[in-house]
This record gives sequence, C-alpha cells and structure tokens, in this order.
Amino acid sequence: MVQTPALGAGGSQRFRSLLEDTYRRRSLVHLVPGSSVPLLRNQLWLVVRGMVKLGAITVHGDELLLGLAGPDQAFGEPLNDLETYAATTLCSTDLLCLSWAEIQGDHQLAVAILQIVSQRQRQSQALLALMGLRRVEERVRGFLELLALDYGQPCERGLRLDLGMTHHELASALGTTRVTVTRVLGNLRDEGWLDSEGQRRLVLLSQPRAQPRRRP
Repeated sequence: MVQTPALGAGGSQRFRSLLEDTYRRRSLVHLVPGSSVPLLRNQLWLVVRGMVKLGAITVHGDELLLGLAGPDQAFGEPLNDLETYAATTLCSTDLLCLSWAEIQGDHQLAVAILQIVSQRQRQSQALLALMGLRRVEERVRGFLELLALDYGQPCERGLRLDLGMTHHELASALGTTRVTVTRVLGNLRDEGWLDSEGQRRLVLLSQPRAQPRRRP
C-alpha cells in the first residue's frame, strides 16, 4: 500500500519562495519533450516545471539512468565529472540557468542547493540498492515507489506519476527488457497496486481494488 506524503519532497515551497525574485528577473528556457539540455561549464540548471532524465553511456554503449530532476531540483556540469553525462527532458519543461559563481556568492542559495544535492544523492543510493534486488518484480515496484515518494502528485486514489517514461526507459533503468517491464506492470495492475490514466501516466493506489471473483 502506498502512503501519500503530506508535503512535497525537499522543502520545495521554501526553495520556490527563495527564488521568486530570480524567476521574475530572468527568462526561463522552455524545452519540448525529448530535448537534450546543454550542460554548460560552471552553470547549474534548476527545474521550474517538468522533468529531466539524467543519464550516461557505458563503455559497452548501454544507457545508464543516474537519476531524475523534477521541480525545484538542480543538475548540471558542476555536480558531476562523467564525460558521457547527458540530460534529456521527459516532458514539456521550463528551466532556469544559474552560474556557479552566483550560487557561491549567495549563502541562502548555496544552502538550498546543498539540500537539493543531498536529496539527489539519496535518490542515487536508492537506485543502486534497487539494482541489487534479484527479482525484477521487486525492482519495478521499488522503483515506482521511489518515484512516487519523490515526484508523485496526491490524488483521490493514491499518488499519480506523470513522468513520461516509456517501458523501454524503465527497462534500461532497471537492467531488464521492455517485454519484462510490460509484463510486470500488467501483473501490478491485476493485483490492484497500480492503475493507468492515459498514456504514460500511472497511479500507485493507496487502497487495493477489489479483485474480481473467479468462477468455480
């Protein structure tokens, strides 16, 4: 059963208030789904609306999911040292660009960014722990619970996930195949743990649905 959090992750409201003046003074960068975000030297991107997938390419050419950045979360060149690091929007996204020098010169802003980085580190550690699970079913369920707690929107039935991730992207993140992910998601729906709302939108149910009676 999924628990609905009372507040958004990471104290987003306090962070949003801190940057309200910055939003007014600067133009936001709007990107459509599937856009590559340029990782500029000594520049940090802040997600205002939308979702960005952070990944890298292994030496074997496989895509590796490093994490996700949602509203009021940051990513960028100063926060990583991977040459193959890449950022791609999963949905319509608005971004704000901040210089590393500007962050270092503003104590409140620096503290807020530190809190964001700590949250991202927790997410990365949780992803690594999931990859250690042998059963794919446990990986998929754990991954969706992790995303729901970080980015889920409370609704009448539970937590709604509107990330725009395909079955192929979920499979790449969890080290399995698209066919397997599709099968596991179907099983979770049959169990009454998961439901769908339109294309690429999932709901983790807070109360299991009544299962249909089987004929004797």
